[in-house]
Amino acid sequence: MDSRKLILLVGALVVAGITAFLARSLIAGSAAPQAAAMGQVAAAPVVDGPEVLVATRALPVGTILDATALKFQPWPKELVDGAYYLRARTDLKTLQGTVVRNAITAGQPVTQGALVKPGDRGFLAAALGPGMRAVTVPVSAQSAVAGFIFPGDRIDLMLTQSVPGGGDGPPLKVSETIVRNLRVLATDQRTDNSVGEDGKTEVRTFSTVTVEATPKIAEGIAVAQTVGALSLSLRPLADTPGELEQAIASGSVKTSDDPHLEKAMLMRLASQPQVGDSTFSSGADISRFQRRSVPGKAAAGEGLAGMGPSGAPAPGAPQGGIYPGAATATGPVVRIARGNAVTAVPVGGK
Repeated sequence: MDSRKLILLVGALVVAGITAFLARSLIAGSAAPQAAAMGQVAAAPVVDGPEVLVATRALPVGTILDATALKFQPWPKELVDGAYYLRARTDLKTLQGTVVRNAITAGQPVTQGALVKPGDRGFLAAALGPGMRAVTVPVSAQSAVAGFIFPGDRIDLMLTQSVPGGGDGPPLKVSETIVRNLRVLATDQRTDNSVGEDGKTEVRTFSTVTVEATPKIAEGIAVAQTVGALSLSLRPLADTPGELEQAIASGSVKTSDDPHLEKAMLMRLASQPQVGDSTFSSGADISRFQRRSVPGKAAAGEGLAGMGPSGAPAPGAPQGGIYPGAATATGPVVRIARGNAVTAVPVGGK
């Protein structure tokens, strides 16, 4: 091999080695600061200050607080206000059942003026949403889910009644859901959930339930109390997808491409009472021996075997003979037909 070519080959190898070494050094140098930066982000900053009470989620006006709505979080001591709830002086159990007077955003410290405690003046008015009304419904242990309904739960309201008619037979028995998704404000005069010594919520029976409703729904509930018996049906904590899809299909709810607007719309739908498209069950849906419709009123002159509307024998009926009639306002009678003449003789008479 030519010495000149050999020298060029060795030189090329040396330049390639130096280039590879420099490239490796540059890559390692840029990766080290990035790793250090990632480590600094992962490490949570240490907050020098006491723990204050903050909201775990957005709390609009009228929200009844439970154990999941609040938590303690360290807060810079130079930003701590005297109205904040500090861990050293606060018992979370005493705040359960209180109502939000002013809206609180998620992560914001809760101030003492933002909450109204049960028994305070204006507590129930603070629990009501804008434009809503409080309505009290009498219930029994059986119609109120045996006491397993607490303030803050949501219920459906059912009306059970007997519908009489003008005909013979028993009246129509029917039950229908007249209002859905009502928020419970109080049971009897209790607006909070009492906790026993074991830390669990105590179940107590009650005779009245106060719910939140629109003015129109409040009028309907007042009338329903005079029509029949009211019963409560407890709703689940999670939203029902079927009802949401039905509301969207009916056009009462408008969807949006903006996820924030859609979330606000769903939250508003979940907090509104709903009427219309009520479901019902009649006696015949439960038992074959019950009616499916209201008893009809008998026409004048009907109810007599073989008799026409005027009391004469119906076409095709035998001429002459005795036709027992039904009970009337004057008592049971026997109708005697002689040709075209019909005579009604009371039973026991002459």
